[in-house]
Formats: sequence, C-alpha cells, structure tokens
Amino acid sequence: MAGSPAVGWIDIVVILAYLFVTGYLGWLGYRGTRSAADFLVGGRSAHPIVMAVSYGATFISTAAIVGFGGVAGLFGMSLLWLTVLNIGVGILIAFIFLGEPTRRLGHHLGAHTFPELLGLRYQSRGIQIFAGTLIVLFMPLYSAAVMTGGSVFAATQFGIDFDVALLIFALITAAYVIPGGIKAVMYTDTMQGFVMVFAMLFLLVFTYWTLGGVTEAHRALTDMADLVPGPLAAMGHQGWTAMPAFGWGAQSYDLWWTVITALVLGVGIGVLAQPQLIVRFMTVRSRRELDRAVPIGAVFILLMVGTPFVVGSLSNVWFAQHGPLLEGRVAEVIDAQKGRALVTLMKEDSSGRWQPIISPKTQAPAQAALIISERRAAADADGEAFELVAGRSATVVYTKGDADQIIPSYIAAAMPRWFGVLFFLALLAAAMSTISSQFHTIGTAAGRDLYERIAEKGGRREPSILVMRLAVLVGLVLAVTISYTVRQEYVVARFTAIFFGLCAASFLPAYIGGLFSRRVTRAGALASMVVGMTVSLFWLVFIKAREAGAIGLVQRLTDGKTSLLSAYPNWPSVDPIVVALPAAALTLILVSAVTRPPDEAHLRRCFPERRP
Repeated sequence: MAGSPAVGWIDIVVILAYLFVTGYLGWLGYRGTRSAADFLVGGRSAHPIVMAVSYGATFISTAAIVGFGGVAGLFGMSLLWLTVLNIGVGILIAFIFLGEPTRRLGHHLGAHTFPELLGLRYQSRGIQIFAGTLIVLFMPLYSAAVMTGGSVFAATQFGIDFDVALLIFALITAAYVIPGGIKAVMYTDTMQGFVMVFAMLFLLVFTYWTLGGVTEAHRALTDMADLVPGPLAAMGHQGWTAMPAFGWGAQSYDLWWTVITALVLGVGIGVLAQPQLIVRFMTVRSRRELDRAVPIGAVFILLMVGTPFVVGSLSNVWFAQHGPLLEGRVAEVIDAQKGRALVTLMKEDSSGRWQPIISPKTQAPAQAALIISERRAAADADGEAFELVAGRSATVVYTKGDADQIIPSYIAAAMPRWFGVLFFLALLAAAMSTISSQFHTIGTAAGRDLYERIAEKGGRREPSILVMRLAVLVGLVLAVTISYTVRQEYVVARFTAIFFGLCAASFLPAYIGGLFSRRVTRAGALASMVVGMTVSLFWLVFIKAREAGAIGLVQRLTDGKTSLLSAYPNWPSVDPIVVALPAAALTLILVSAVTRPPDEAHLRRCFPERRP
C-alpha cells in the first residue's frame, strides 16, 4: 500500500474553501435563529429538498461510508440487505407511514423535540425526562463513531495524526451547530449532501472501470472465495458475493447472526427511532413536502449506502490484482492451477535471511491466502534453503482485519490523488452533517427535555437557548473523549449498531403506539421504554460477546468468559434488538391493556381529525 502523502498547499486551499462555504451557511442559520422554535425545528418552514437531503445526510455518515463500507470489505455483499432496509424502512416506511402522523401530532401538541413529542402525547413529564436522559447518555457513543470514521480517513489519506484530525472535526462542527441551531444544521447538510453524491458516483464508476466493468468485477470477487481468511471462514464466511452460512448451534453460523441481527436489523429498523431524524418531520408545514421528499431521499440513500458497500467488497479484487506483494513460505496449496496457496508470511532480517512475521493477536506466525505471482530461492533463520513466494491477496489481509481501515486504504492506494481530497471533503460532509444533528439533538434533549422539565416550577417556561448550546458543548467533549480512548475492531460500525438498536428497543413501540393507537397508556409507554432499555443494556453487558468482552464485567464474574452464554453457540453473536424489541412491544401491549385509558379530551387534542 502506498504511503500517505503529506497535505499539500492545493489540499489546504480546497479544504479551506469548503470550510468557508460551510461557515457561511452556518452564519445564515445563526442570522435566522431568533427564537427557541427557530433553534429547535427551524420555524417549521423547511423546503422539501432541504428536508430530504438533510434527512439523508444526517442518516448517512462516516459510520456508513468508512465503518459499514469497511465491514462490507470484511464480510462481503451480504451487507447490501442493509441498503434494502435503509431505503424500504428508513425512507419509504419512515416518510410515507410515520412522517405525516409525526408532523401532525407535533404540530397539534406544539412539540419541538422527540422526547417532548413522547412526553406531550402521553402527558408524562417522566417519559420526556427518561427519553432525554437516554439520548444525552448514549448519543455521544454514536457521535464518537462518526468522528472516528472521518478521523481515520484523514490520518490515512494525508498523514495527519488521528488525534489532530479528531480535534479538527470537533472544532469545525461546534463552530456552526452551537450558534446556528437546526437551520444552520439543515443548510450545511444540504450543501454537504450534494458533495457526497458527486463523490459516491465517481467512486462507484471509477471502481468498476478499474476492474474491467460490472460483470468482470463481480465475477472476479466471486472467484476469490478461497482467499477468505481462516478465522472468517470458521465463522461461516463463504465468499464476498455469498451470504454467510445459515444455521443454529455451531460457531460456523456466527457470522450470519452478526451480519443479519446486529448490522442489518439493528441499524435497518433502528433508524425509525432515531431522534435526530424524527425531528426532521416536524420541520415542514404539510404532507405535500414529505411526499415530495420521498424520491429524493430514496435515491440519495441508495447512492450513499449502496456505493460504499459495493466498493468495500470490490476493494478485495483491487488489492488482489494491484495491491502490494506479500512474501513468505507456502504452508498449504489451495489451488495449484490458479496459483493460490496459504502462505506463512515472512520478512527479511539485516543478514538477508527470512523469519516468520508473528501475529500480535495470536502470537503465532501470521498466515494469508495469496495469489502467487513470483517464486525464488531464499534461506531461513537457520540457513536452510526454501522457496520464497510472493503474491497478492484480499484487502482484509493488508489491513490486518481492521475494517475501519479498508475504505481509507483503498482510496489512498487505488484512487487519484485529487479524488482523495474530494473524498475527504465528502467524508467531512458526511461526518459534520451527522455530527451536527447529533449534537443539536443532545443539546435540545439536555436543555429542553431535562433542564427545563426538571427545573420548571408550575407553568412551562420559554426554552433557554444558552443551556442548549452549553449542552451541545458537553456532548461534544464526551464524544471526543470516547473517540480518543476506544480503538477496537470495526468500532465505527459497532458503536452505530449499538445506538440504533438501543433506540429501536427503547423508543419504537412507544413512538409507533403513540402515533396510531388511542388505547396505549402512559404506564404502558413508560414500562415499554424501561424494558427495552434494560434488556438491551443487559444483553450488551452480559451476553453479546464482543461488547461484553470489551466492557469486561462478565469476565470478572465468570473467570474470563466473554458471555454468560459462551457455552451456547450463536447466542453471543445475536444482537440485543432480537430480544429487546419484542419484549418492549409486548410490555406496551400488556401494560396498556390493564391500565386506565388516556383522557378522551387529550386524545381529541392529539388526533382532532379522528373520531373515537
């Protein structure tokens, strides 16, 4: 892989010009923010194109492009099922079935935030405080994932230190979201969305052109199934164009449960309960704007999600054909006719002899499946002659299985230098469009949903913009701290899936029930939210092996096990949403059935267009 060049003066000029435009749009938002309603929902006057592109740009971040694109490079095109759910659920169901009821209910009740919408619908200050607390505590985790994705790319492409890149992202975002509110967020989202569209189109076309066209590229990727690394094959990886092996009760099915439950379902369904997206529905005046936004949002999501998933998978073909050579001794012949072999990787020492490369994870000699292209005689550390082979392999070999490095490594090695700058701007756009909305949501949750509801004495008071802006700053500090301290395998995708799944289990039943059912009660909604959150957190801390192992509590309780169910195959790979969301929905139904129905006068206020 080519080394990362330093930032040149042209790079600096282009980036500064982009930041100047971003700053100008942020200033326009600040100039138009004169009240709390302006800061919270933009005066409910957003244009449908602005709302649709802002929704999409908020939805799609570096978590999708770098994080999930990298996971596609690791696991393959099975991740395209997430694209299907992103469009089918995140756009069609969200806009057509949930958007208008959300907009209408928000207008009837005068709600400005998602927790406030729930609190007013159920006439519960406690529900609003609970939802606001959940957002303030856990959204910084998602924000950290987004900032990490952009910072990893900057470090790879420009040779910038990761910590410096992270600080730059944080300062730029704070500069326009704190003063400008949601108007600044939506203006900049729209501009950034168009930058992202151009970059994704070029990336997709260039990748297929480099690999000889669509048919040839996919044929080559299918033909690489025997290059799947051993650890992935043991989990059920059957090639980058095939679904993982499906079944139950053996380790060889773990990958299917990871891909489908944690990544596809967790994020694909969790998008419906994202507070920073739901509030977009309350920024337009009528259903007409929502309907006009559907095709724009669908095409945008298709490009933003489909492109990195396809390119991430196809990067394996590029590295196998054009990547740097790896050298070593043949350990096992995979296919003699195709020149493929499992090779023990080696490096030459100062005396000209070759020694095995030791894997830092296993402390054993590192091995990789290579397409052999060169052979020559060499001597090992004991002076014994052997045949040294050289060849290329899949992306995952060069990035040592670090999914977050796959897209940055591919861009740096395969794409023209000028595109590296453009793609950096696209990632900067993706990161800032999402981060700004996240921090805006954190600020409004802390300021309006926590501070005001806890501090109010009697009547409701005008929201404090100052408190909300200070809360944005606190959320920013928390997210940066998490990004600095947590650096694990595909951390970007994992943090995103955790937050999306937690929101789905905690909010979705109460949210949908509040929109469509007159019988859902305050007690049912609150119980559902508590059960969804509790089951999700329990599963993450004690059952889901990767998260529980990283947290470490279960290891101290069970003498080193990474899951309470480690003796039961597949359970430690199942995402919390599979258990927590049904439990929350069932709780909503049962508790609502045995508690007093909501006040009829209040229901008429919520749904004046409906008759009992």
